[in-house]
Amino acid sequence: MIQIIDPRKGDAEDDASSTKRRSLFALAGSLVAEISLPKLVLAWVLLIGLPGFLLGIVPLVGSAWLGKVSTHASAFFTGIWYVVIVLVLAVLGWLGGKPAFRLFENSFWSLQAMGIQPAYAICREALRHLLEGFLPSGIATAKRNTVRAAGAAMSGVLVGAAAFGLAAVAWPASRWVGSLADLASPHLLVPIAFANAVVIIGIYFAFAALTWGIADAAMAQPRDLFSFATCSEDGRKWRVAHLSDIHVVGERYGFRVESGRSGPQGNERLAQAMAKLDAIHATNPLDLVLITGDITDAGRSAEWAEFFGVLVQYPRIASLVLCLPGNHDLNVVDRANPARLDLPMSPKKRLRQVRTISALSAVQGASVRIFDRETQRLGQTLEKSLESHKAEIAAFADKGSIGLSISLAQLWTVMFPMVKPPNTEDGLGVIILNSNAETHFSFTNALGMVSSEQAKAIDAIADQYPHAYWIVALHHHLVEYPKAVKKLSERIGTALINGSWLMRHLGRLDGHAVVMHGHRHTDWIGECGGLVIVSAPSPVMGGTDDSDTYFYVHTLTQAPEGKLGLLTPERVDLPGRRSADGPPEA
Repeated sequence: MIQIIDPRKGDAEDDASSTKRRSLFALAGSLVAEISLPKLVLAWVLLIGLPGFLLGIVPLVGSAWLGKVSTHASAFFTGIWYVVIVLVLAVLGWLGGKPAFRLFENSFWSLQAMGIQPAYAICREALRHLLEGFLPSGIATAKRNTVRAAGAAMSGVLVGAAAFGLAAVAWPASRWVGSLADLASPHLLVPIAFANAVVIIGIYFAFAALTWGIADAAMAQPRDLFSFATCSEDGRKWRVAHLSDIHVVGERYGFRVESGRSGPQGNERLAQAMAKLDAIHATNPLDLVLITGDITDAGRSAEWAEFFGVLVQYPRIASLVLCLPGNHDLNVVDRANPARLDLPMSPKKRLRQVRTISALSAVQGASVRIFDRETQRLGQTLEKSLESHKAEIAAFADKGSIGLSISLAQLWTVMFPMVKPPNTEDGLGVIILNSNAETHFSFTNALGMVSSEQAKAIDAIADQYPHAYWIVALHHHLVEYPKAVKKLSERIGTALINGSWLMRHLGRLDGHAVVMHGHRHTDWIGECGGLVIVSAPSPVMGGTDDSDTYFYVHTLTQAPEGKLGLLTPERVDLPGRRSADGPPEA
């Protein structure tokens, strides 16, 4: 039988969303041609138009209400009505405080992600390109860091000035005091409300961009880790295999979203990695196998099934695995079409979250505990905490209804951080964060954000175990690598929006923590502000089936001065399939 096209090798359709096979310009062209305009308009109205209108009309309605109230203040705030109003406000604050704060925080960082951070990052990277172009190739790292800090500060000033200028242009059309007569003709308030919103957001952008610039310029700059710790033969050690971005697909010859035909097919490389780990564990036992996100390629059920299909073949390794969600597990709306978007009320994103919760429970449900926000201490295991939700989760997975989606909305939020506590008072524990931003668009799926609730939980956990050592595990990178400036798309489209803030927050764990992440498929070990950071290469996304890939086994130790040290890592090579070996196997 003669085939003109070998279906095992794929075709152009497999490259539909590939950033390695197609340029961003080509992807943007497809996005414009294929996007659903009604959905886009509705999403803009819900996410931008309506919030902007409400933001701009608040001063008008508020001033009108205060004017009305002030004329009847003595009658309004006396007697039983005063008591009733206070009680109602207290109940609403008690019941709605935390959800309202989460909504506000997500909106705040979404605004950062959509406006300030991209504008600031573009300006910053353009300045760095310009400034570093004048530096000789052998310039000292300290001087290069100084130039980068200066570029950050200058970009904050430039973006801030532009935003302030926009607010100044909109100012003449704005109005800040309203009356009841205005409220009788709300259609006349629309242009005024939007002008007010432009002024408010412009001023906010100006101060926020300046804050970004100052924060980036003032913080310690990341640098390569030039030396590893030492440990005596009888010293305490913990061996941790660190994998990330394994991008399991649901087909034997399936290609990944990002790589298309430039990447490996199927899940052979994952099975190869597990076989290597099983052999290593048999001769020199591991304490932990950590997979820092992007376990699946698009969060589909078939992909999770394939992951468990490989894991079940290696029960000794499966018992050591800890996982966390990546952006591909949660935020890829359609793996074949970057133009697809989910409306904010769509249950599809919740379905991907439910799949991930179920998978994490199957992997580590009995070994990790959920942080209890009421007691500010570690609470039940993940498995126990999900018991009361099992029927609801199963019903939602079966029906995917909006009603069940709303009732499960808070479940995902309270699941993180997950914590594997240390076995002893001064042992090694793992804090598992969810660093994925709430995005609804495949084209922006890679952005990250760590909530302040998770950051506060880290503080409480550290207080509960004051002598313990920690691996802080997340998907996104905290800081940009101290390497030559690369494509703007990598720095902007994959950023942890509040990374510099989180970096400062983790400073209290200096000497007692190592941060491990994935996301960028970059092999880098460094430190920033005294905190050691380990970025994992992807054992799958490093090239085609013919390419060699690798991962590391890290050994953590209690250094002589009492700090948590990182020994020289052990590289584990995964040889590629040579052409004579035939087609890849599942």
